[in-house]
Amino acid sequence: MTQQHPISPPPELVKQWREQAPRCRDGGIAREDWLMTRAAQWGADQELEACCEWLVSEPWFKYEHEAVEDLRAARRPKPPSLKEQALEALAHILNNSSTQLGADTIRRALEQLPDNE
Repeated sequence: MTQQHPISPPPELVKQWREQAPRCRDGGIAREDWLMTRAAQWGADQELEACCEWLVSEPWFKYEHEAVEDLRAARRPKPPSLKEQALEALAHILNNSSTQLGADTIRRALEQLPDNE
């Protein structure tokens, strides 16, 4: 294949991802997953920005900043806070384990922590 797709990461970024990707002892599966996730996220971000630029360039589009920011916020919501992630992981443990008492204690402690992120 000699043609490159228009949404392809530049070689410098690919090199950076290769250097950042985790090295695991699972035959490279986790590393591959990490790289594929980065590439998919990057491609989706490129597409979103292209859509936002196209909208703004259309003469019928009058709500430039507000609507574009709303679109970005809807398509790239904030990730859950660490507390939310921990509570979700804990719910998974509760559903798949018999450590009910300890898990309830951890849940109460986590729920008392403020969301800082």
